[in-house]
Amino acid sequence: MAPVRTTGAIVASTAAISISMAIFSYFLFFKKTNSTLHCNKKKKPRNGVVDAIGNTPLIRINSLSEATGCEILGKCEFLNPGGSVKDRVALKVIQEALESGELSPGGVVTEGSAGSTAISLATVAPAFGCKCHVVIPDDAAIEKSQILEALGATVERVRPVSITHRDHYVNIAKRRALEANELAAKDKKVSQVDGKDRDQMDGCVPDPEKENPGFLSHYNGGFFADQFENLANFRAHYEGTGPEIWEQTDGNVDAFVAAAGTGGTVAGVSTFLQEKSPKIKCFLIDPPGSGLFNKVTRGVMYTKEEAEGRRLKNPFDTITEGIGINRLTKNFMMAKLDGAFQGTDKEAVEMSRFLLKNDGLFLGSSSAMNCVGAVQVAKALGPGHTIVTILCDNGMRHLSKFYDPKYLAQYGLTPTATGLEFMSIK
Repeated sequence: MAPVRTTGAIVASTAAISISMAIFSYFLFFKKTNSTLHCNKKKKPRNGVVDAIGNTPLIRINSLSEATGCEILGKCEFLNPGGSVKDRVALKVIQEALESGELSPGGVVTEGSAGSTAISLATVAPAFGCKCHVVIPDDAAIEKSQILEALGATVERVRPVSITHRDHYVNIAKRRALEANELAAKDKKVSQVDGKDRDQMDGCVPDPEKENPGFLSHYNGGFFADQFENLANFRAHYEGTGPEIWEQTDGNVDAFVAAAGTGGTVAGVSTFLQEKSPKIKCFLIDPPGSGLFNKVTRGVMYTKEEAEGRRLKNPFDTITEGIGINRLTKNFMMAKLDGAFQGTDKEAVEMSRFLLKNDGLFLGSSSAMNCVGAVQVAKALGPGHTIVTILCDNGMRHLSKFYDPKYLAQYGLTPTATGLEFMSIK
């Protein structure tokens, strides 16, 4: 029997395999090249700490999403250089103040803050050649003061009183800026007397420490950041956080929820999102002791038993920090809200432990309260919706209070939940 001739078939098969391998290699190389270029693009160095602020990741909070049937997304603001969402505010406030001339290079930025804004200002100010002086209530977590001092800020701890009191920490911070400006003006005037340098006047050299004791004599004037009333706060989120959320969700967002302290975040984000799509619902989550829930839902700041704007004592009754307030700020008045929810300290504590256990998220008190709000919104809207909230900061600034078992036990807030039963979810 004659042998079978297979040469042509073998050649054809070999050619086909070679072509396939070439095509595969081309696409593999092309993909690798594109991936390399993409990685190189991502790894391009940013211009200092200021350029690293913003563009934070938006993550799916898996446990809450699966429990509610909604896509619950958290904006990881704790990944900013200064560790919180307030980096955005600090940057915008300082940039605008320098541009307007209200703050001079070498000047001191003053602020009354429960911690996060102060830390952000102390982080950002040196990048612009400025210093920071912070007035902080003495019931704020001690680690916040320690961080501020480590960052080079001067810290003035004062007793917590009502905003109507002249010695409220915000009012003191405002005075410090005015005092710094007065001293700077006086120093400039003295140095110009008779066209002589002040160090040469009468052949003597003044001692600034004796003339103007304290930090104020060392700086080129002062600027009060005024985070509550300065609309640079609102603009930081209207121009930054809001657009980022819209882009990261491709516009597929049904609701946004956040707590308010200054009101800048909830106002800036809600205004931007509702301008993009009026269908997006925006909500407030309010902690105990705050009057904003009543203002949004009933039109008055306080309960029916209290006259609006007349509460004179320190009103807060919550262990959460940086959120809740009993007055309307210029920033909050810019908010576009469809409703409000209330959260409890117990819910915030339980939520923080639930997220740590199930998602590896180590969050601060305001972030935990925001997640409480996200679940409440999910329950109200029903499954199938996309809800975004803000993860303001992590738990590192809350170790002495919010994460301290002894402190929590004093207030009956020891976490006991095994799941989300504290949110009435089985």
